[in-house]
Amino acid sequence: MKIHTSSVRKRRAAGFTLLEMVIVLGIIAMILGGAIFAMRGIGDAAKLRQVEADFKSFESALAMYKLNAGSFPTSQQGLKALVEKPTSTPVPRRWVQVMSKMPLDPWDSAYLYRFPGKKRANQFEIISKGPDGMENTADDLSSQDE
Repeated sequence: MKIHTSSVRKRRAAGFTLLEMVIVLGIIAMILGGAIFAMRGIGDAAKLRQVEADFKSFESALAMYKLNAGSFPTSQQGLKALVEKPTSTPVPRRWVQVMSKMPLDPWDSAYLYRFPGKKRANQFEIISKGPDGMENTADDLSSQDE
């Protein structure tokens, strides 16, 4: 009888039962589900931070453009003036390519440019159309926003 009892104890100690495995997998699934639910807003915050970083990059590039050309590009020339020499007036005499390509906003739309800006007429304004991709809606982001 001793032989039979010791072999049963060894078998039970050697592994997990199916029920124990299902319970552990259920707990892991609940933890992962909670983590995914908690992280759903992180992507939106990252896109907003990307727009802010792009605004800063454009500010630096436009300051360099003004240093070379003497003034900011017009609304008609737009941000394209940072990549290609403008052909519309005023054509800068001293033009230098400031950016190699024009970045898109995180929602894959082109940034808009105004000079003078709507809120501060003596400064340029860069606008992202936001998540909906439509201009002049509530989710638009502007470099002149506080």
